[in-house]
Amino acid sequence: MNRLIKKRSEKAGLPPGTLVHIGEKKTEKAKITIIDYDETQFEEKEAKTIEECFPFKDKPTTTWINIEGVHELAIIEKIGEHFGLHPLLLEDVANTEQRPKMEDYGEYIFIVLKMLFYPPDPADDEKANEVKAEQVSLILGSNFVISFQEGIKGDVFDPVRERIRNGKGRTRKMKSDYLAYALVDAIVDSYFLILEKLGEKIEDTEEELVTNPASETLRGIHHLKREMIFLRKSVWPLREVLSCLERGESSLIHATTRIYLRDVYDHTIQIIDTIETFRDMLSGMLDIYLSSISNKMNQIMKVLTIIATIFIPLTFIVGIYGMNFEYMPELKWRWGYFAVLGIMAIIGVWMLIYFRKKRWL
Repeated sequence: MNRLIKKRSEKAGLPPGTLVHIGEKKTEKAKITIIDYDETQFEEKEAKTIEECFPFKDKPTTTWINIEGVHELAIIEKIGEHFGLHPLLLEDVANTEQRPKMEDYGEYIFIVLKMLFYPPDPADDEKANEVKAEQVSLILGSNFVISFQEGIKGDVFDPVRERIRNGKGRTRKMKSDYLAYALVDAIVDSYFLILEKLGEKIEDTEEELVTNPASETLRGIHHLKREMIFLRKSVWPLREVLSCLERGESSLIHATTRIYLRDVYDHTIQIIDTIETFRDMLSGMLDIYLSSISNKMNQIMKVLTIIATIFIPLTFIVGIYGMNFEYMPELKWRWGYFAVLGIMAIIGVWMLIYFRKKRWL
């Protein structure tokens, strides 16, 4: 549950707009990359200091400034001061536990999303099977997009970078609003990959549930249910974000881009429907598991009951001949022992035949 509930005690009591990093502590140096382009020219470089980004604010070209690592608060503070960003916006960037949202500040739009991925972690197989979320904050201006990423070990934006480098598609011909759409679309498309992998896990668990349910099966179902809760928390608010972007009245988003945002909105609805379907399937699988265990227990109790029922009359006969009376007539009979054994065998066989006829066996 530590992915759903995080400690925020460091922020408690501080005035609004105070920069406090809330999230996983990192020691790596933040990485800053700049991509500046228009239809005819392209420039890409890695900045050593945040000051190298400042000249791109007033350039007529479209600029994408990507900052990987929000734990260095000085970088956030400096870029916020130069680009005139609101202190509450900067506070939300540093707090990596924000829910997906969109805020229109007039001269720029602030968007928060969750980038989901499966981290390769061979040292811990259990954590490697958990979906991880990384907060991505986008600031859309008239001629720039600033993206803040929580981690510094890769993202899902490589296809967007390749399209810009190669000049393929509409990205180089469109403005910054289309770039923001492309980044949002890349994040949403990555959700489908997560759902495909989870769908395969659900199918495997369902097959195991039908063939041979065990305690590990129940553990797997509970793990998948937690994953669905985590995904729902990360994806569900995105529906409202895209709806506001598509239907909003901001001059920063052109009519030609709203068509593409509508397509991303449709993808988001499809993802949410898939998550809800998986949740229903897992709830049904949990009921099936409990029913399977109950049926298995009933079968065991049925066998034990039949065995006990067969031995009731046999125990009765043995109990009678186990009494220490002197004048019991069969005690002196030469064939008495074998006769009693035969009668007991006949009774046992007859009861088995009777149970078979009744289909109790």
